[in-house]
Amino acid sequence: MTLVKRDGLPGRPWDRPLTGTLDRLLVQSELLRDNPLGDPETRPLYVYRSPGVEVESDPVASVYWIQGFTGQVDMHDSRSAFEPTFVERLDELFASGDCPPAIVVLADAWTSRGGSQYLNSSSTGRYQDYLCDEIVPFVDAHYPTIPDRDHRGLAGKSSGGYGAMVVPMMRPEVFGALASHAGDALFECSYLPEFPQVARAMRDHFDGSWEVFFERLAEAPTFDFSRFGAPLEMYGYACCYTPDPDQPGKGLVPFELDTGRLIDELWEGWLALDPVRMAPGHANELRSMRRVYLDAGRADEWFLDLGAQAFSGELDKLSVSHTLDLFDGRHGGIGWRYPSAIAELVRALQ
Repeated sequence: MTLVKRDGLPGRPWDRPLTGTLDRLLVQSELLRDNPLGDPETRPLYVYRSPGVEVESDPVASVYWIQGFTGQVDMHDSRSAFEPTFVERLDELFASGDCPPAIVVLADAWTSRGGSQYLNSSSTGRYQDYLCDEIVPFVDAHYPTIPDRDHRGLAGKSSGGYGAMVVPMMRPEVFGALASHAGDALFECSYLPEFPQVARAMRDHFDGSWEVFFERLAEAPTFDFSRFGAPLEMYGYACCYTPDPDQPGKGLVPFELDTGRLIDELWEGWLALDPVRMAPGHANELRSMRRVYLDAGRADEWFLDLGAQAFSGELDKLSVSHTLDLFDGRHGGIGWRYPSAIAELVRALQ
């Protein structure tokens, strides 16, 4: 028996050639330069063009996809067993002919604290401005997009779903449609139950000290989510929602580390950025959206199905047209739902 070398690509399941085009770019941000955490100002940006969309084509709608906490853009190439990657799912959507042509931008807002929540923060950096004032104009200048908010949407999952809800409220001149998959919302259900668990973990494993926590995290040979995940998440959120005004790069968690007791003024700072509570103050912005799509798994571990329902309830009160779809599922393993939501936005924005 002789093993023979062959040319070409292996084909499924190892490789699924795209019918569209994915450009993997490297961009340098002026707004992220000298950010408080010293995170890279140069980072990847992926731009997907559906089949038939060339650089000199007629302009099409665009959808921006943003990731969850700890996400970085190269994870879109990761494969789960027997499944397509995110990019392959996206390509299959457009190759099927069920969605009008479009450009989909995969933005990276990773930070060394786990994420940015797509907000401007004195502890992480100006990531909302990076998305809205640097990435969007760059894409409009280099690709055949329709450079108008009524033809531009934002979609994401988890913390990305949070960003997909709040960024269009805060920057409605940039995005005119949104899709949120299990986005962080209704903070008393999604975050509050974690506080005593984090306080206990910090006491038992990290001497009740964030300095010790980050020292041990840096020394660890692998990122053990069961050990480091929940404290990092809470501290990362604190850097976004309640940054320490006296110490750039640090956050103020809204509970006492030794007891888990709420610190009311800090917790109020978090609640002010809860999409459910933000909605009434952004009624006109939400009514201006061409499409609002929400979904979540009924067994979501962070109760983000309840958050989606609560946000939907606020939208009903404001007479904002939208769709809420609760399905059988948990927080993870829902990537199969992303393409259909992107298609919903593209149809509304074309």
